Amino acid sequence: MPSTPTPTPTVPTPSFLGNAIEICIVTPDYKATVNGLLALGIGPWRVYTFSPENTTEQMYRGKPAAFSLKVCFADLGRGMTYEVITPLSGPSIFADWLTLHNNVPGIHHIAYDMHNLPWTQRIQAFTDRGFSVSQSGNFGPGNRFAFFETEGSTGTCFETYEFGEGWVQPEPEEWVPAREGEGGEEVRGGLGDGDGCG
Repeated sequence: MPSTPTPTPTVPTPSFLGNAIEICIVTPDYKATVNGLLALGIGPWRVYTFSPENTTEQMYRGKPAAFSLKVCFADLGRGMTYEVITPLSGPSIFADWLTLHNNVPGIHHIAYDMHNLPWTQRIQAFTDRGFSVSQSGNFGPGNRFAFFETEGSTGTCFETYEFGEGWVQPEPEEWVPAREGEGGEEVRGGLGDGDGCG
């Protein structure tokens, strides 16, 4: 795996990253991990598959790459989301991470809102500091996400994502636990401006 470049020293800027909005666990078995988190009261979970069919502009370490991921979300409130990812196919930083950690699940990245800066400014803010994009895509499309080569300097990966104009909330392919209620009533939850999808 490519080493992280040494970042250009800068004066600390507290407003650079903005608010932490998502914590992600990468695992070889999303069902086992989600069930473990449910036992701790974290859930319900919305489950999606990110694939070339619904995720455009897929990039891996600077090159186009087709990849598929199982991605699960649980809202914790106060603008924070838990995410669980299982890599399914194709090159990805998530598969790389599992290989590096002998397939043991663990916290992979933290996402920041970067004060809702325009997308190009977010990317530029990282690259100006020496952190290149390691993986990116556009789910929906309308939900852009990008991960950065920050592990060598921080010990973890940083991400940012945005919901663009025209973003339409997709229905999850699965709820865990299964949807409840009479007359088709569903467990509340869904992707929105404050909910993770990256």
